[in-house]
Amino acid sequence: MTKEQKENELETSIKTDGSIDVADEKEVKSLVSENTQNVSVSNLIQEFENKQLKKELPEIYVGDTVKVGVKITEGNKERVQPYEGVVIAKRHGGLHQTITVRRIFQGIGVERVFMLHSPQVASLKVERRGKVRRAKLFYLRDRVGKATRVKQRFDR
Repeated sequence: MTKEQKENELETSIKTDGSIDVADEKEVKSLVSENTQNVSVSNLIQEFENKQLKKELPEIYVGDTVKVGVKITEGNKERVQPYEGVVIAKRHGGLHQTITVRRIFQGIGVERVFMLHSPQVASLKVERRGKVRRAKLFYLRDRVGKATRVKQRFDR
């Protein structure tokens, strides 16, 4: 018999008889302890997070120029708006992984942080690879015009 069937039989015997044998009581305790060992809170959370992960994400590195398709909801309509810029930072890992994308819009630098596994991120495409020697490119904030360019990398 499976564990669930045993549990159901024990519950019905408890409801009908009102009394429990010592052997049945030991069996109930062993079943309860097995269930609590298999299903812990951290395992449940880990399992849920693994289901939420997106499977088809490209390899993204700091310095890459990416085009992120962002879902925008206006009233009852939903559309995808592209946001293209240079990845200046990557943080965290797993479900909480984020990238910071910087672009110049009308002469002003605009940075936006995207959670990669968020349902708001519809698409993610690497336009070109960047050749950089740092993990964070915050120094690009102080630069203007052609000084903000990142060399292209061809080996990846």
